[in-house]
Amino acid sequence: MRLLIMLLPWLELFTLIQLGIETSALTAVGYVLLTLFLGVAVLRKQGREMFGRLRQAQEGGVLGPQLMLDDMAMGLAGLLFIFPGILTDIAAVIVMIGPLRRRVARMFMGPQPEPYVAERDTQSDVVIEGQFQRVDEDIKP
Repeated sequence: MRLLIMLLPWLELFTLIQLGIETSALTAVGYVLLTLFLGVAVLRKQGREMFGRLRQAQEGGVLGPQLMLDDMAMGLAGLLFIFPGILTDIAAVIVMIGPLRRRVARMFMGPQPEPYVAERDTQSDVVIEGQFQRVDEDIKP
């Protein structure tokens, strides 16, 4: 994994050079600029939506962890679009498509454990018996 991260800029440069060879240098530059503007647009849109959801949560709405995770994933997709190169753009498309993103996450991280839900006591008139002693009365200056 570390080697892949170290080789990623070189692989991206190679793919852009190949794109320039197959089409033209102007096409490669246009592609980089197009994905840059696309990434900025995705980040701006997602930022506005995320702040809107946070505002709703402050007003009493519920903010689920899945919503935050999806917001973060879309932000990551925007950042990946900003980085020049075809490989990061493919990764950004994978991250943007929700079902595909979850499937890839399960492949790398394994199945997610079920969240713990505490059992609630359905009896409302439960009496707990015991003894107590006040601690603050024992300590007198």
